[in-house]
Amino acid sequence: MKRVFLTGASSGIGAAINRLLLEQGCEIWGTSRHPEKLPAHAQFHPIQLDLRDRGNVENAFASALEQAGRFDVMINNAGSGHFGSAEHLSANDVGDQFQVLFFAHVRLMQLVLASMQPRGAGLIINVTSLAARLPVPFMGAYNAAKAAMASFTMSMQLEVGGSGVRIVDLQPADIRTDFNNAVAKTNEDERDASTIATTWKLVEKNMNDAPGPEVVARAVLQLIHHSNPPPRITVGGFFQAHIATIIYRLLPQRLRIWGLKKYYQLS
Repeated sequence: MKRVFLTGASSGIGAAINRLLLEQGCEIWGTSRHPEKLPAHAQFHPIQLDLRDRGNVENAFASALEQAGRFDVMINNAGSGHFGSAEHLSANDVGDQFQVLFFAHVRLMQLVLASMQPRGAGLIINVTSLAARLPVPFMGAYNAAKAAMASFTMSMQLEVGGSGVRIVDLQPADIRTDFNNAVAKTNEDERDASTIATTWKLVEKNMNDAPGPEVVARAVLQLIHHSNPPPRITVGGFFQAHIATIIYRLLPQRLRIWGLKKYYQLS
């Protein structure tokens, strides 16, 4: 039976991963800021965790590890979003995105590696985003934090490659969840108000037309059972997850920017 530590288990992608892994017989220590939203299941252990609280990150993981004895899999999934003009992002807005999407999950990686490496086995799955490579307009802090996590993941792959611990960068494209309902929005530039509003409508449309979170859960299940999982995978609709990533690799930066501006109807 695989023992799994999963952040953000109460909604969206995390909830889908949680359901599928429980069905497959895994035992899960799942986190949420609001543990009352977590499911009741004999093989599920709710953990209260606020990624914005650095002390809580340390204590929550230590408590979970003491209960579990070991973790075979860590899935860093929890997240938040911010939508607004990058030109007017406050230091607090940027810092909050990096704390939730980068610093907290980096620390969790370090903590679980300390217990995985002596055993010479384990799997860490960092759920970053296709936005790390194909940024979404007006989500500058989110894009940057996800790109930082993707880069840090690759650094760790270089450094711990011979330890027996596998680390995967899982990059979802648009996935149909309630994520956008919780995105914080700021708009301090009246000149761009109509552009920002149009972009948000496209972001919402892309989300509503996207595949559900079960596609990510199935990818996670495959990674868990893979003897040598790939270092990075992209999951989502066919165009975003396959065609767009090929275009990204082949085109120079000027054409990438042009294509993204066309895609989001930016002048």
